[in-house]
Amino acid sequence: MSLQQIFIYLAAAVITVPLAKRFGLGSVLGYLIAGVIIGPSVGGWVGAGADVLHVAEYGVVMMLFLIGLELRPALLWKLRVPILGLGGSQMLAVAAAVAGIGLLLGFHWKTCIALGLTLALSSTAIVLTVLAEKRLLNTRAGQSSFSVLLFQDVSVILIIALFPLLATVAPENASAAHASGITAHLSGWQRAVITLGAVIAVVLAGRFALRPVFRIVASTGLRELFTGLTLLIIIGITLLMVAVGLSPALGAFVAGVVLADSEYRHQLETDLEPFKGLLLGLFFITVGAGLDFGLLMTNPGMIAGCVIGLILVKSMIQVILARLFGLESGSAVTFGLGLAQSGEFCFVLINIGITTGVFSNHFAAPVTATIALSMAFTPALFLLNERFIQPFLAKKNARSHQEREPDHIPITDHPVILVGFGRFGHIVGRMLKNQGVGCTVLETDPDQIELLARFDVKAYYGDATREDLLHTAGASRAKAIVITLADEEKSLAIVELVKKHHPHLTIFARAHSRQHAYALVRSGVRHVFLEALGSAVDLGVAALRDLGLPAHQAVRSAQIFKDHDRQMLEDLSRIPTRESLYISRLKEHMETLRKVMQEDHLRQSDDRDAGWNVTRNKDEE
Repeated sequence: MSLQQIFIYLAAAVITVPLAKRFGLGSVLGYLIAGVIIGPSVGGWVGAGADVLHVAEYGVVMMLFLIGLELRPALLWKLRVPILGLGGSQMLAVAAAVAGIGLLLGFHWKTCIALGLTLALSSTAIVLTVLAEKRLLNTRAGQSSFSVLLFQDVSVILIIALFPLLATVAPENASAAHASGITAHLSGWQRAVITLGAVIAVVLAGRFALRPVFRIVASTGLRELFTGLTLLIIIGITLLMVAVGLSPALGAFVAGVVLADSEYRHQLETDLEPFKGLLLGLFFITVGAGLDFGLLMTNPGMIAGCVIGLILVKSMIQVILARLFGLESGSAVTFGLGLAQSGEFCFVLINIGITTGVFSNHFAAPVTATIALSMAFTPALFLLNERFIQPFLAKKNARSHQEREPDHIPITDHPVILVGFGRFGHIVGRMLKNQGVGCTVLETDPDQIELLARFDVKAYYGDATREDLLHTAGASRAKAIVITLADEEKSLAIVELVKKHHPHLTIFARAHSRQHAYALVRSGVRHVFLEALGSAVDLGVAALRDLGLPAHQAVRSAQIFKDHDRQMLEDLSRIPTRESLYISRLKEHMETLRKVMQEDHLRQSDDRDAGWNVTRNKDEE
């Protein structure tokens, strides 16, 4: 690869990727567009780029190595159900569906099975990248996608082993394909033994040889040497896997799993991340540059039908499976659309299929175009899901909740009505219940009500913005109402309703944000509690005590801070935050608080203060 080619690839990426991200398309689609623009079918600045693709494939190798590093035994055990259950079901169901369609179209059954197993794979590189960009990796959809992708990556080794048994035509370019490699002229069982030996060698080296080597290199204190060793290991594994006819990415994945419990795991991740990102970007550019627009122009209807059909079949099957495995509708759709494309390993399998006689070149050409286009459409599918499908499902769920009739609430003399029993409200409710204070709990999430019932907590379905429901809940007999909702508009609507129809109730309200707190104060609520203030102040007290500040000073400083923050809240609530007066008044309050805290810190302790330090926690002794 010449310097001129490197310059063209980097320039295309630097120009198109920021534009793609600016328009919400994601970096992956930006790289693919860059490849299309500079490729032989459009700009013609670079060729098909086979040599570049060989370099770029190291990005996929590094990504699989990093994925392996994340697979600690505890995580594998935690994800055992989605990995084996959802992952296995997805592979079998999609492969069977694609193979069935192929049989209906008249293809040989062996070719259909091979095609089904190939197209059942999804793009680990694209999906994980987009999920990370959209911060969905830790959601149920993200975890399920990760589990299925992991199962797919591991299953590739089995598919490669199965391909020679599915050959239907004379291998094309077989001599070139097998001209290199130590297993080229060996029998089947000999190749199997050597292949298994290579995998065992990677496992044993990672377990017993690499850790001492890492320890020696780390002791030198030269970070660049540690990075060089990491790259040496990746390239060495790649050469070994290629020599025995396996995918280098799978070897890197095995090595990563072996090193997952290593004390150098985080350092390895840090060192490889820049190389992985750059080479993955190069990989996607080469995929875009390799698209055969001549075939697309000749048979646009066939290619479009294949792409649309593949996405529809995979997404529908995966949504159904996700629902069967307990994902709610929004997560199931994200999962289904996210894995609707084919993956980078499909290109590897297509090439192996050609060299082993499973596919002909004529058959593989439109399949390759379908794979590439399905990958290119993935960021757009995520965008469609984010902009339209998820809001529609959210509105549909909200509408179904609204259409549900409120629960019958028996007449009680509970002094408190508690609106909302989520992560904030349940703490308040437990404190009141533990002191024998009766609460009538109103909740609008049916799943939460069902969950509470399992813990013997009675909650009633009902929208507290309805005056008739508040009356039924005993607002005329209660003494206080506690509003713990994060929904700012609904919270303010309840306050307005209570002020109008039940002014005798004392209102205690959670503020989701500072702006929400200002709005509540302006509505006449005296007891406003910022949701993060209490825990943040408690953390500050713990830090001050650990740093040696006497207990009485730390606790008193916390109380001073809370009192001053309450005064500041009431004062600033009357000033629009966009006005310059708001900034100046805020600075005044901050300076006043600083002076008060300093004066308190300098104040001499009296005998009563000293008593605070008599009792200390065991972990402080």
